[in-house]
Amino acid sequence: MRPKIQLQCACGQVRLETTGDPITSAECHCASCLASAIRLQALPNGPRLQEPNGGTRFVLYRKDRVRFLEGWGLLKLFRLSKDAKTRRVIASCCNTPVFLEFENGHWLSLYGCLWTPETLPRLELRTMTSDLPDPSVLPDDVPNMRRQSGWFFVKLLGAWIAMGFRAPKLAILEELRA
Repeated sequence: MRPKIQLQCACGQVRLETTGDPITSAECHCASCLASAIRLQALPNGPRLQEPNGGTRFVLYRKDRVRFLEGWGLLKLFRLSKDAKTRRVIASCCNTPVFLEFENGHWLSLYGCLWTPETLPRLELRTMTSDLPDPSVLPDDVPNMRRQSGWFFVKLLGAWIAMGFRAPKLAILEELRA
């Protein structure tokens, strides 16, 4: 198992720690990640979220392997629409995106911008490439999945089993207006 890794927002007021290996390290090309990246990058001091090919990097961890050390009260929700099944969570102190959470999910997709380029876990797959106008422009260095693959869901199921089929809730009530 990997040692604990400490991550923080751009200004350091929100700090978190991960324990163990991630579920996977992925780049998402879905339309909602693209739309969110464009809007979040446009916030004051918003970091670049898109890779040169337009994808958004995430490192997925079980919720029980992510612990917030400081700054929980600075986290704000961002949703593309009021009925969106995903919520993105931003450190309001410096507009650093911290994680994406699926409704009732047992994992957090931590934004790749929390890591330095040297410490960001190696990319394992690209997903939702069917949303791209021309997916053939992507390099073939990792699998480029049109949708989420069976392997992806098996890894998520394995993590959920290891958590005893729990899906901890994260109480973040304040919304970011973006």
